[in-house]
Amino acid sequence: MSEAAVALNRFGLGARPGDPPPANPRRWLAEQLTRYQPHPPALDAAPSSATVALDILAYRAERRMNRMQKAASAGGDATMAPAMTAAPAMPQVAKTPLPNGDPPNPAARKLNREDYNALIAARAQLAVASDTPFAERLVHFWANHFAVSADKAELNGLAGTLEMEAIRPHLTGRFSDMLFAVERHPAMLLYLDQSVSIGPASPLGARITARGQRKVGLNENLAREIMELHTLGVRTGYSQSDVTEFARAMTGWTVGGIGGGPAGRFSSAAPPGSFVFVDQVHEPGARTILGKTYPAGGREQADAVLADFAVHPATAHHVATKLARHFAGDTPPPAMVARLEGAFRHSGGDLPTVYAALIASPEAWVPQPVKFKTPWEWSVSAWRALGGSAFQPASAQGLMNQLGQPVWKPGQPIGWDDTAPSWAGPDAVMRRVEAAQRFAARATAGTDARALADRLFPEAVSAGTTQALQRAESPNQALALLLVSPEMMRR
Repeated sequence: MSEAAVALNRFGLGARPGDPPPANPRRWLAEQLTRYQPHPPALDAAPSSATVALDILAYRAERRMNRMQKAASAGGDATMAPAMTAAPAMPQVAKTPLPNGDPPNPAARKLNREDYNALIAARAQLAVASDTPFAERLVHFWANHFAVSADKAELNGLAGTLEMEAIRPHLTGRFSDMLFAVERHPAMLLYLDQSVSIGPASPLGARITARGQRKVGLNENLAREIMELHTLGVRTGYSQSDVTEFARAMTGWTVGGIGGGPAGRFSSAAPPGSFVFVDQVHEPGARTILGKTYPAGGREQADAVLADFAVHPATAHHVATKLARHFAGDTPPPAMVARLEGAFRHSGGDLPTVYAALIASPEAWVPQPVKFKTPWEWSVSAWRALGGSAFQPASAQGLMNQLGQPVWKPGQPIGWDDTAPSWAGPDAVMRRVEAAQRFAARATAGTDARALADRLFPEAVSAGTTQALQRAESPNQALALLLVSPEMMRR
């Protein structure tokens, strides 16, 4: 690969045929960070957390209504009627029968289809149209670092708004700013059950326990994943006691309007989807975490812990390792990790400083391909290469499901794997071949695959690929071959 091809494909998201190759690849990358738009016009019509939260409230009301209707139908209990009458009114959504014949549930369909699909389409449009593809790649990197999985209806819309509201605005700021925005976002708080975590000795916890109503206690999910995945990394010296103490410090963090749980009545009046601290469920007392004591307090206690995690040396090493793996190969080069780690530590987590060290790392500029593209990366590079009618934003969700990487649904907090074994299997490659044939069929008639290859991979098209394109039986077949060539599949 030439340096121009590395900049376009390894750092960027793939070239567009009308874009000239960068004359100074490193400067081209650095300048993108100054031109990056956190909220471009394509996001104006996309759902926000506030609008999705209202849809979640409607969805919950719909579920209550359905349960009451089933109970009334099964038992013939007339006393159910007043409760049914008192349920919140359902939004006026056309009741189109579902393909499998199940009765329509308008609020569920709104979350599962409209909100989720609209955000995926916006993400794809941004990636395909962007003239700052390095910045967009970094957005996708951080969204996978701070992963949530939309495996439940309530997370379908919020998973996308986390990327738009907590990742994008802080891409060129400090790591601590992004960290705080992510951990307080409704998607993260609901996904990792923080909204139902209650301090047993908190005012509400003590009252519930005294009444013998139910067992209350901590939920350690968010505390554990912050330490293990988002900041310090696994096996970095913290103990189970540190996790528990951090979980105690975080009690009280919840979501306005949709937080639910025993503390729900204290946050129900807040704007739906907003971050709320509920003092009534906060565990009192000082906390000792990683050998440091944090005095008793309210919201500021967990804030202080998180601020320390954001600049901890272990966090610097963890983030540096993941960036090096993403840009320089499945086995991160130790010298590059050390360079990025030093930039992180010396700048206090200033992300532009880290990105500058990334661009300056010679390990990221080696001529041989170092990564096998994920389905998302491959799809975006194909869309950018062909453009026009070959890119259909509304079909992005279905394509990613077919290719095995449904958007914002990694199924686990660790996110999607960033190494070749997860994506280079024969079945996975065959799915790309099939998709490439469909892309080529929709491409602009008369597109010359050989000329396109030279524009997409300047001074980097192999003799084997050139020969394969020359021997193709038709222009469409040549385009399909180009889309599954080694140059397109790797970066």
